Amino acid sequence: MSSKTAKPTMRSAAWRISAWAALAFTCGTLVVFIFLDRFVANDIQRRSDAWLSGEVEVLGDVAARTPNDALYNRVVGEVAELASREVPNRASNSDEGAANDSVFFLQTGPDGSLKLWVGAGDGAAHLQAIQSQRNLLDRPFDIRVRGFHIPFRVASIQMNGGGRVYLGLSERDERRVLRMLRYRFSYLWLSLVMLGFAIVFFTSRRTLSHVRDIAEAASRIGQSDLKTRVPTTRRNDEIAQLALTLNRMLDRVENTVHQLHTITDSLAHDLRSPLTAIRGKLETSIAGVREGEQADAIASAIDELDRLTDFLNKSLDVAEARADALRLLPVAIDLDELLRAMVDLYEPSMLERGIALHLDSCGTVRIIGDEGLIHRMIANLFDNELKHLPTGASVNIQLAVRLDDRQPQPGQDRDPQSCAVLVLRDNGAGFDAEVQRQLFTGRIKGRNSTGHGLGLAFVDAVVRAHSGYVTACNRPSGGAEITVRLPLAAAPQSHH
Repeated sequence: MSSKTAKPTMRSAAWRISAWAALAFTCGTLVVFIFLDRFVANDIQRRSDAWLSGEVEVLGDVAARTPNDALYNRVVGEVAELASREVPNRASNSDEGAANDSVFFLQTGPDGSLKLWVGAGDGAAHLQAIQSQRNLLDRPFDIRVRGFHIPFRVASIQMNGGGRVYLGLSERDERRVLRMLRYRFSYLWLSLVMLGFAIVFFTSRRTLSHVRDIAEAASRIGQSDLKTRVPTTRRNDEIAQLALTLNRMLDRVENTVHQLHTITDSLAHDLRSPLTAIRGKLETSIAGVREGEQADAIASAIDELDRLTDFLNKSLDVAEARADALRLLPVAIDLDELLRAMVDLYEPSMLERGIALHLDSCGTVRIIGDEGLIHRMIANLFDNELKHLPTGASVNIQLAVRLDDRQPQPGQDRDPQSCAVLVLRDNGAGFDAEVQRQLFTGRIKGRNSTGHGLGLAFVDAVVRAHSGYVTACNRPSGGAEITVRLPLAAAPQSHH
């Protein structure tokens, strides 16, 4: 009889599963894309180095074969110009000026001075950048030229006369290709991550929806609805096996509860029948006996039979409630109205004992429950006060609506709900210390108690059967305090 509230979608396990799966997929694809980026960058670099090494050998051979006369610079320069037009990775829309800006040819004499230059500018900055390199290797190397933001990749070859030929290629086009490739990789990576997240989310959400359906169906199976079963699917997977297992378990529970009801019904019938017959005979006997010790004995025997019958009823109810098999007939109950009727019923007896009774109610408080059991539960609380309080004591009863302050169990996600709170406070002697921790255990009673120790156990059983809970403690100022919390009835929904 607990009210359920819809949980936000963000609390679904599908979000956590999708987030972790997306994180793993993101990291995995990111590693793959980084590897591909390094592979492509190294491949472009290898192609550029191969072009530089091949072209610098050609230019060196041309320079070695061309006579050192007035036409030398022109011949070698034109060959260098032709080589610059074959730059790899160059954009198709690049003009000739851009090609000359990205490639240079430089020849030095035996003394390291500039002998021949083909490219943008006068070549002095390029020569200075080359000469700043301490180790000129036969393999290509990088230089940074003043006035250029992009470095040059340079290959060189030694001339027979002691000079050296250098061919430089700007890494601008190479970086442009890599930048475009990385942009595409990023778009593809983000698209794959979003697609993977969406696939995992909707798949896990659809899978978990079956689990949610099973949980909701199982939550609807209560003491009065043991024939309902959780939904099953035709797929032979783990969820289908879970549903079948729960249904088999519910079959066993239903059979067990049915057997328990059969046993308790038979026991109640077998015991109540002779008790009722004995009580009837005793009442018949007392009607024909004059006042005296024999009449008092018969009256005492009738009282003992009544106590025995009450003990039998409570014992059976407590046993069924502890087994979650208490049979309920739920109806709407106004606790305020019920409490006022009970106060009117018990107030004369309490005034006769010199016990003051006060009721402080907030007004109409509606719950859904078994009216007979709730009535008996409140009667037990009043009987407890009537039996154990001394003359001159007082009982304060408070009825209010408050938030349920119970702490959620580990792994349970629950919002605080309003509940009906019934509090009984007295200024008596309180609970005995030796039984204070076992107040709601059957057959546990204080030293001066003349009952069977089932009063509070029955209260706890009824409250638990109505999805509530009860607490009891001694007040710091003296006396006892018992607090009963029960779920409120769901507010009727208005239709527009």
